Amino acid sequence: MNKADLVNLVAARLDLPKSEVSQVIDATIETIVDSVVDGKKVSILGFGSFEPRDRSARQGLNPKTGEKIDIAAKRVPAFTAGKQFKDKVQG
Repeated sequence: MNKADLVNLVAARLDLPKSEVSQVIDATIETIVDSVVDGKKVSILGFGSFEPRDRSARQGLNPKTGEKIDIAAKRVPAFTAGKQFKDKVQG
């Protein structure tokens, strides 16, 4: 499913215009991204949580040459599914 599919399904479920649903979805995603960039955790009850996580520096291997390379520390976004979400996926 892509964003257009999501917009179509939500618009049909709520009987709202696709343009309004698209704006709401865009604003929701932007708000989540901005909050995670600011270092905040975003929790949506029943769905899951988004948070920034720090990865420490480490050594890796170049797959072509086998040479050791240094991989810099960085901050990455992470998603953890909530219990209700996990339970529904498992059936």
